[in-house]
Amino acid sequence: QVHVVEAGGGLVQAGGSLRLSCVVPGRTFSSSGLGWFRQAPGIEREFVATINWRGDSMDYADSVKGRFTISRDNAKNTVYLQMNTLKPEDTAVYYCAARVRPSGSRLSSYYVYWGQGTQVTVSS
Repeated sequence: QVHVVEAGGGLVQAGGSLRLSCVVPGRTFSSSGLGWFRQAPGIEREFVATINWRGDSMDYADSVKGRFTISRDNAKNTVYLQMNTLKPEDTAVYYCAARVRPSGSRLSSYYVYWGQGTQVTVSS
């Protein structure tokens, strides 16, 4: 079992920034597509961002495009989510996920390994 661990959540004022990080252990990290998802209370988990194995193809939800940036460091088995210009509606638990395929995906069902989540709260 792969133990995925997110970090970097917290409380921030609207307009502020946070950077989430996620470590995915294992030799397959560098060949895996990765994604960030989020879930707010009473709402289904939704796609935020995804990146392919080489880090040269990214996709974002419309709600975060232009504000969030996903990146990865294969030497550190780590994927990042830089979140700028945060809004109260970004408040959610953020989850990191890894595929066993090299491409990214918007579909949560395509991901095999999930972290426990990290809380992000944006105050108005």
